[in-house]
Amino acid sequence: MLIATPLSMTFDAPLQLQSGASIHGYSLSYETYGTLNADKSNAVLVCHALNASHHVAGVYAGQDKSEGWWDNMIGPGKPVNTDKLFVIGVNNLGSCFGSTGPMHTHPDSGKVYGADFPVVTVEDWVNAQARLLDALGIQTLAAVLGGSLGGMQALSWTLQYPDRMRHAVVVASAPNLTAENIAFNEVARRAIVTDPDFHGGHFYEHGVIPKRGLRIARMIGHITYLSDDVMNEKFGRELKEAVLDSASGYRYSTQEVEFQIESYLRYQGDKFAEYFDANTYLLITRALDYFDPAKPFGGDLSKALARATCKFLLVSFTTDWRFSPKRSREVVKALLDNQRDVSYAEIDAPHGHDAFLLDDQRYMGVMRSYFASMARPAEVAA
Repeated sequence: MLIATPLSMTFDAPLQLQSGASIHGYSLSYETYGTLNADKSNAVLVCHALNASHHVAGVYAGQDKSEGWWDNMIGPGKPVNTDKLFVIGVNNLGSCFGSTGPMHTHPDSGKVYGADFPVVTVEDWVNAQARLLDALGIQTLAAVLGGSLGGMQALSWTLQYPDRMRHAVVVASAPNLTAENIAFNEVARRAIVTDPDFHGGHFYEHGVIPKRGLRIARMIGHITYLSDDVMNEKFGRELKEAVLDSASGYRYSTQEVEFQIESYLRYQGDKFAEYFDANTYLLITRALDYFDPAKPFGGDLSKALARATCKFLLVSFTTDWRFSPKRSREVVKALLDNQRDVSYAEIDAPHGHDAFLLDDQRYMGVMRSYFASMARPAEVAA
């Protein structure tokens, strides 16, 4: 069993952000798995999605049910094999799982950042990750791997630091968000900021948490992560047992939870509101919205990706309607326009966006084969 050890590193030098602001005296939480080889050429950086963290794989000593969020993918003998690769998971700046974020204290004022935490972007996260790698003495990565928002970070790595990586693995992601995706994010944000307990983002000072807004935000998000087929198969129109004895099968109430899917979404929302920070949710969804590497090139993705030099693997899932295969194919086309080395797998899986976290054998096979090829001695020495 892989035992994970949380680590942290503090950076005193200011990090210039895309917004024009800067941040200093910040910390990044991270974990590593496997062993860095002598020439430091087998490192794989894993970038996380919205509500994940640096705890990518393994378990914490003495803690049951503490598996990392991608534990099925990363570890000894797994597709990303830590017997051969040195894997690094980093918690993004502004998150609520250890790295400096809105709930932490500003080093100068001594007050909690709250709503005053600076806006961060995907590009800012990549720059912060590069600083951490510098401190670890890792100049060139074997690969940068990420799913969903993590895939956007992997894509951004190829443009910001093209000479520091040999492979980019982008799973269930997109080169930017569609208007529909931005709309879902905005509805979720409005649920949070209109919660009476939000207090303009300074709810910490009032000793409250905007749980109602967080619950709704999570419920909205969770709907978009699942496919219609999975929802129907898992829940259908099933009623909760508590209402099955009534004559009609319904309470005809505007307040009660009657359907299983309602109960499931409320459970997910309640759980999320207990551990996630409201300001972090606003920050991260905005970073999602802002990401658009083609924008400086008049929307021409081929021109934007001309800077990328590494090899690519892109993976998409047929029932993922939030980050549809069409979006991955846009990236593939842009890379082929630049004659880049790119592999693409479109997996016919029923699970929707969440498929990138699950154990589909075809998906796992693609990942295993790709990472095994990059770990071969001939390439590592190249």
